[in-house]
Amino acid sequence: MPDLLIELFSEEIPARMQAKAAEDLKKRVTDGLVDAGLTYAHAGAYSTPRRLALQVEGLLAESPNTREERKGPKVGAPEKAIEGFLRSTGLTMDDLEIRDDKKGQVYFAVIEKTGRPAAEIVAHVLSDVIRNFPWPKSMRWGSGSLRWVRPLHSILCILSDEEGSQVVPMEIDGIAAGNTTEGHRFMSTGSIAVTGFDDYAAKLKRANVILDAEERAEAIWHDATNMAFAAGLEVVDDKGLLAEVAGLVEWPVVLMGEIAEDFLGLPPEVLQTSMKEHQKFFSVRDPKSGKIVRFITVANRETADNGATILAGNQKVLFARLSDAKFFWENDLRVAKSDLSRWTDKLSNVTFHNKLGSQKARIERIAALAVKLASVVGADADLVAKAAEVAKADLSSEMIYEFPELQGLMGRYYAEAAGLPREVAAACEEHYSPLGPSDDVPTAPVSVAVALADKLDTLTGFWAIDEKPTGSKDPFALRRAALGVIRLVLTNDLRLNLDHFFDAQLLRHEIEVTDSEETELLNEMLTEVAQHGVFGSAVRAIIERLDGDAPEWIAKLKDHEPDVAENLLSFFHDRLKVYLRDQGVRHDVIDACLAMPGSDDLTLLVKRATALSDFLKTDDGENLLQGFKRANNILSQAEEKDGVSYEFGADPKFAEDATEKALFEALETAKGAISSAIEAEDFAAAMGGMAALRGPIDAFFESVQVNTDNEIVRRNRLNMLHTIRETCSQVADLSRVEG
Repeated sequence: MPDLLIELFSEEIPARMQAKAAEDLKKRVTDGLVDAGLTYAHAGAYSTPRRLALQVEGLLAESPNTREERKGPKVGAPEKAIEGFLRSTGLTMDDLEIRDDKKGQVYFAVIEKTGRPAAEIVAHVLSDVIRNFPWPKSMRWGSGSLRWVRPLHSILCILSDEEGSQVVPMEIDGIAAGNTTEGHRFMSTGSIAVTGFDDYAAKLKRANVILDAEERAEAIWHDATNMAFAAGLEVVDDKGLLAEVAGLVEWPVVLMGEIAEDFLGLPPEVLQTSMKEHQKFFSVRDPKSGKIVRFITVANRETADNGATILAGNQKVLFARLSDAKFFWENDLRVAKSDLSRWTDKLSNVTFHNKLGSQKARIERIAALAVKLASVVGADADLVAKAAEVAKADLSSEMIYEFPELQGLMGRYYAEAAGLPREVAAACEEHYSPLGPSDDVPTAPVSVAVALADKLDTLTGFWAIDEKPTGSKDPFALRRAALGVIRLVLTNDLRLNLDHFFDAQLLRHEIEVTDSEETELLNEMLTEVAQHGVFGSAVRAIIERLDGDAPEWIAKLKDHEPDVAENLLSFFHDRLKVYLRDQGVRHDVIDACLAMPGSDDLTLLVKRATALSDFLKTDDGENLLQGFKRANNILSQAEEKDGVSYEFGADPKFAEDATEKALFEALETAKGAISSAIEAEDFAAAMGGMAALRGPIDAFFESVQVNTDNEIVRRNRLNMLHTIRETCSQVADLSRVEG
């Protein structure tokens, strides 16, 4: 069984495309081989800046012979149907067989295919793969029609076994396959003939090319960390940069350079970002001071002066880059120390969204909401107001214009420079968090208030203008914002009636006020809505107090759609289901808890769902659920049949069986215990109260027939089933739980 080796040698492939391109080459070639009948034992893909390589081991020498019988149309069928069948099989009428079938005689085609040599199949498959390769961007060169990411120079394609190797005969746009490749662009000369993969990898390494990207990355990290350690320093870990740099070099040579004294006063994050984004340098940190003091660069060749010239050139370019960063930093500091409001005022000319106004208007909405949230999260309202006011000021700074990924972080530096309290400075950085499912969640009260306000304003704003996520499309990252709110609420154990705050903030988006008196009036009403959720009462109270002098925007309140807030809350519930599912809570358990009052209090909802989920995993929980469903089904069928509701209370004096009497006593005890536990929000104790019902309910159904001939006893037992349903439903709507 031969092995296959393919190499596609070209000009430099962008680092970001290499890994996927190698996997695409592997998948498309191996899929094509298998479809043609050539199975294999193992395949491996490799990439360097100038080549994609594929190794396939244990390939069949030729595809097997095949015989296929295909049933066709009836004899005497329309001519066009027969012609279509012949085209699909590639046969003629003389090749068809006529056979008897249940419904008469039909044509049968017997298609026999002789196996083809591996070389023939490989040539066909590889030609198709090269011509239809899925590069994100590709180009043509010269006069040919072939498109590739960069000009393709050569194709190496050989089959090898114990007897030797052979070139697979194929040609694409004048490029004929061969058994030769080239080594390093600068450190190797001449072509290299190979006989198989092991020979290929070994000769490339001697020609200063490390084929495996992971091996190059390991070599870079090993040399970089050793070099830094020898100087008493440490390399800042950056796996993304490491993978990118490994895709820029075929023979990595690690060099460490100095950062000029002029720039050591820059924030470490500025140095790190500037060197990473512009130069692809690793940052080297002094573990004692935490400052970035040196850099690591990776050259693609060895030099006679051990990289001194390369390092000098890099340091010269770096000096220019960091000079710009220092200029921005010093200019921004002067503004921050004088008056941060200069930046926030500029944001009135920056559009957040054409239907949601400017960034300045957004800041004002966030600040108003954050102050309302301050008491909920236990934060100082004055600090929250100040933090919300300056949290996005850095968006106007020169540093963020150059490095937008530093927004928030630079806001903290500028707030500290302005002499603002540390809680305010921390909120400037933390209010964007959490950005993803693994991001840290702020816990400082001021930061939590501003972070919640920021995300809630974004969500209510886009719901107000009906720009909700659809399918897989979420251009404004609203799912991420909702998950951020969920994690902020749950991590900080906040008791927050989201529905009330949704309504209040939706009104802010819908109504424009023109002066300070109207703003005060609006805030008064929104406070009422946010605290009590009584929208209609708040509006009526304001109108009555103004006695006919209400401004025009008051009339718009009558058109306010509470359904928008309900839809947004439903969106949160969907995100919460995804979040809890990852923690092992089933969707039907969450649905059972969502049916209970207070579903906009996420902390209460999760406590209830978690306790119910844990309870249902026990034998008591599982058996009680079956008992509840049995009781509920019997009761529902009886109510539908009789046209009455059995909810007037069962009387123990009509109990005939000992198990029936025992269930009466158990229900009386459990009902009070469960009610008290739920009132105290001790859901574990509530589940314990439910667990106590498991035995009496099981015994009751084992001994008693509910639908007895005695109508009085039957009605009493049905009323007792209602008591079971009512008692268990204090915890959750168990009818929604599957199983």
